[in-house]
Amino acid sequence: MAVSRRGAYTLAACLCAVALGLGGCGSEGSGKPVAPAQAASAEDVGGMETLIKEAQAEGQLNTSTLLPHWASYGALMDGFAKKYGIKVVNDNPDGSSQQEIDDIKRLRGQANSPDVLDLGDSFAQSAAREDLLAPYRTVPYNQIPSSQKDSKARWVNSYGGYVAIGCDANRVATCPVSFNDLLKPEYKGMVALTGKPVTAGSAFAAVYAAALANGGSFDDIQPGIDFFAQLDKVGNYNRANASVSAIAAGQTPIVIEWDFLNLQHTDELKPSGVDWKVSIPFDGSFSQYYAQAVNKDAPHPAAARLWEEYLAAPEGQNLRLVEFARPVLMDVMAKNGTLDTALAERLPTVEGTPTFPTEAQLAKAHETVRTNWPTAVPD
Repeated sequence: MAVSRRGAYTLAACLCAVALGLGGCGSEGSGKPVAPAQAASAEDVGGMETLIKEAQAEGQLNTSTLLPHWASYGALMDGFAKKYGIKVVNDNPDGSSQQEIDDIKRLRGQANSPDVLDLGDSFAQSAAREDLLAPYRTVPYNQIPSSQKDSKARWVNSYGGYVAIGCDANRVATCPVSFNDLLKPEYKGMVALTGKPVTAGSAFAAVYAAALANGGSFDDIQPGIDFFAQLDKVGNYNRANASVSAIAAGQTPIVIEWDFLNLQHTDELKPSGVDWKVSIPFDGSFSQYYAQAVNKDAPHPAAARLWEEYLAAPEGQNLRLVEFARPVLMDVMAKNGTLDTALAERLPTVEGTPTFPTEAQLAKAHETVRTNWPTAVPD
């Protein structure tokens, strides 16, 4: 692999680095800085100041498929550019997780290849298995729960939410609050997803939630596919992509997607006269996070790693809350006093402690959807 793993610093040096909040040990045990493309932590290049200088010298960060209204990415890209004076080029903002993976393969070695990726966990795991990602540990890496990161640091979760049902109360007499409700005849042609489950993390999560609501489990996503096949059979499934413009135009009056997207619609659709209501389905509560990763062949390797640090720092994590996404470090920040509590208090209360599928379960579910969805719910 082109990127070296962190080397054999002594235990004392490692503990010292952690105590100082540096997040990692140096490379190869020599303490000699390495090039950003080989760095598995900021310390590997000589510290955060050196990483910033290297990134500023590169002058650009290539991102891909980041919708400005998705989990505060507009504010995050603007904030990163303003803070460090680095131009952010965001390609294909309406793209999917799978398209990101396809892009780094297709554009390998080119200046316009994505430096960083934002992926649903199943897609992040797929990219890691294909050896497309560079191991990198941000400063707070050790504080992130083990269930929310790759054991080899090839990806780490940044933000997430719960699958929710959004509904235009001006067009729907009684808004659904469960997956079972969605099968009612009054919702004919109304129920849409954001993207397709075979390529988009939000839609994939909707299928997982539907599975849990219909006798499935983390080990068995098939009941979720069967649910949408039934939804299609009764005429309620709407194949239109549930964009903000589609909702405003009345094309997709009911949308199953992340709560942070649905909650954001409440305010952004008001100028269009849409009364948007949001429910987390009690019969299929499913939570998941989105992963960040560095392209191992990133054309701007220092900027890529600095972007990961920005997203993991309190500034970036609190910006997630502005648009209702749940930062992965929220509990840690609540304890150390860096959490914006006013923003955090706006999040809907969810009963119980969320559980998450394992890497093996996600991989199996992703393959099941990839294989069975096109036949069960054809285009």
